[in-house]
Amino acid sequence: MRSLLVVFLSFCSLLLQAQEGKWIKLFNGKDLKDWVVKIKGYPAGDNFSNTFRVENGVMKVNYEGYGGLFKERYGHIFYKKKFSAYLIVVEYRFTGDQMKDGADWAYRNSGVMLHCQSPESMELKQDFPISLEEQLLGGNGKDQRSTANLCTPGTNVVMDEKLFTPHCVNSTAKTYHGDQWVHVEALVLKDSIIRHIVESDTVLTYEKPQYDGKDEYVKRAGLPDGGLIPAGFISLQSESHPVEFRKVELFDLGPYLNNPVKLQAAIARLQKRKK
Repeated sequence: MRSLLVVFLSFCSLLLQAQEGKWIKLFNGKDLKDWVVKIKGYPAGDNFSNTFRVENGVMKVNYEGYGGLFKERYGHIFYKKKFSAYLIVVEYRFTGDQMKDGADWAYRNSGVMLHCQSPESMELKQDFPISLEEQLLGGNGKDQRSTANLCTPGTNVVMDEKLFTPHCVNSTAKTYHGDQWVHVEALVLKDSIIRHIVESDTVLTYEKPQYDGKDEYVKRAGLPDGGLIPAGFISLQSESHPVEFRKVELFDLGPYLNNPVKLQAAIARLQKRKK
């Protein structure tokens, strides 16, 4: 009986630790001091034309200073620190009109880039960082257009026990039309399992994120073909359609990686929390 009591109390302690774990507000609602911008054609740290800005507590992607043309100036804003295992939570919405020369596929299109290379390591004219993209899409008012899809610039993953090499795959999420706020998450466990979550539903699962040796940027960076990606930076996209982010928060699971019981307790607690 005493041993059972000890086990029960230990489990309760783990749950309490998970509850009191480390949530980090990547976006503080005030400024971009913990972020680094990288826009195609400009060096890391150059927030061309104040593309990424904070207004009224919201991070906005805006193109007022672009002279009416996007010119494929794809941009990303990177949080300053690497992570390996975490739950990231993002709330976003699309607003206004796309730049008139934006690509058709970039209509109401943004993304949360997971396990990114650093902004400083990107080439000057590189479009997208080597990463795993949780693709954020908005509806056009009539067609099915799921969000929290997966795109893989410079990477591959394993899905259904097979190496998945196409660039993008759709999730099972519904379509969100209009300018409504959408709550998405990604549970990333180092170089093992990754799950995309919309509201409270898991809409896509894959594993073993790895470098694609056929990609030009992977080759020039000297990264190993098929090498697993255990950690990286997080970035948000600018792809020609105005988008806003009102929440970007992360629960760091890294401290639990060496204790499977504690890790599972933390994940279980996160899954039961109120959104």
